[in-house]
Amino acid sequence: MSKPIVAIVGRPNVGKSTLFNQSGKRRVSIVDDMPGVTRDRIYLDAEWLNQPFTMIDTGGIELDESNHILKSMRDQAQIAMEEADVILFLVDGRAGLTSADEEIAKILRHAKKPVVLAVNKIDSPKQEMDIYEFYQLGLGEPHPLSASNAMHLGDLLDALIAEFPKGAAEEKDEDEIAIAVIGRPNVGKSSIVNKMLGEDRVIVSDIPGTTRDAIDTHFVKDGQKYLLIDTAGMRRKGKIDEPVERYSVMRSLRAIDRADVVLMMINAYDGITDQDKRIAGYAHEAGKASVIVVNKWDIYPDKDDKSTLRFTDDLREQLGFLQYAPVVYTSALTGQRVSRVTELVKYVADQQMMRIKTSLLNELVRDAVSVNPPPMHRGRQLKILFMTQADVHPPKFILFVNDPKLMHFSYLRFIENRLREQFGFEGTPLKLIVRARKEDEDV
Repeated sequence: MSKPIVAIVGRPNVGKSTLFNQSGKRRVSIVDDMPGVTRDRIYLDAEWLNQPFTMIDTGGIELDESNHILKSMRDQAQIAMEEADVILFLVDGRAGLTSADEEIAKILRHAKKPVVLAVNKIDSPKQEMDIYEFYQLGLGEPHPLSASNAMHLGDLLDALIAEFPKGAAEEKDEDEIAIAVIGRPNVGKSSIVNKMLGEDRVIVSDIPGTTRDAIDTHFVKDGQKYLLIDTAGMRRKGKIDEPVERYSVMRSLRAIDRADVVLMMINAYDGITDQDKRIAGYAHEAGKASVIVVNKWDIYPDKDDKSTLRFTDDLREQLGFLQYAPVVYTSALTGQRVSRVTELVKYVADQQMMRIKTSLLNELVRDAVSVNPPPMHRGRQLKILFMTQADVHPPKFILFVNDPKLMHFSYLRFIENRLREQFGFEGTPLKLIVRARKEDEDV
């Protein structure tokens, strides 16, 4: 199920990036007093009152047609509005109502989307009288806000989630494995989808960016139901020129959000690029099971018996955070090893749903500590008192310890490695959470 999307729009320099950062509780956007600093949409997962959502920070809407950069920023904001479930229109309370605000309000009244109006830079109760002139925009009640110090932020987030779609989410078939096919343009995503399906269900072209939207296809293989989502290729921000292609990036991220398993496509001829790392990082951070598909292996230059080993070693070095993901070398053109892709999808989907008995986990902890005792820190030693599995998809484990501050990340990685050695979990990230528990507490 996709999370609701909120697009923040407004004139340049009204505080959109500051609000974005406060909502996400981490600094993501560049904040500067110079108008136009944010020139691209930036996406952030946020949560309020147990309601997750995605927030889009946009460049300011500038109505000057003569400046191509400002026009591009306006186009990006327009696309964000089209993709959003709710639009957050931010205005500047210190500057007061401007003609540009009125023109943007006209656009928003025709957007056919819920609009929440926020008046920023209201830093004291005395200034709250300044919000009333914004009723003239005809967008309902203006909400006072000071994004820089988060004053009234909770009230604003309450207003936003009240506008989220109700009951519109598609019910997922629990017996169906959802697969998102992701990667840079022209790595063979659509071609491999067609080979997996055994028929031409998706347009195939040598022109990068042919696939604009995510396309859902249901199929059954060996009694297992699958949902295959073919997505548009994701490029670096500087390489995305067409507004419709910018829209496709958001669709690709939504596909990852909906998926159980991600097929990370890499062009063998190009090797591993920085953009491959970024795209794979989206899936890893989202906690999705992954299979790395190295496509176009039939045209890989200078192949010999050790080529696969060398490429895999480079892959593991470049994509260090995906050490757990199996790798398959394919040719969508010839069909080489494409059947292996579906087998791996089913395998890693089962791995991410695996549950381990608490007794076995604590036996693993005892063995791990006896082989490699936790190091001392300032005269104190970490004690792992208890370990249990809290969730699946991805598997989540909780380690109760005497003091979480004594848990070094390297020792946590050691425990994760032991989990994988003992139980597998191939293809899926693991989440290990450290919590405090007194030694005399009942477990």
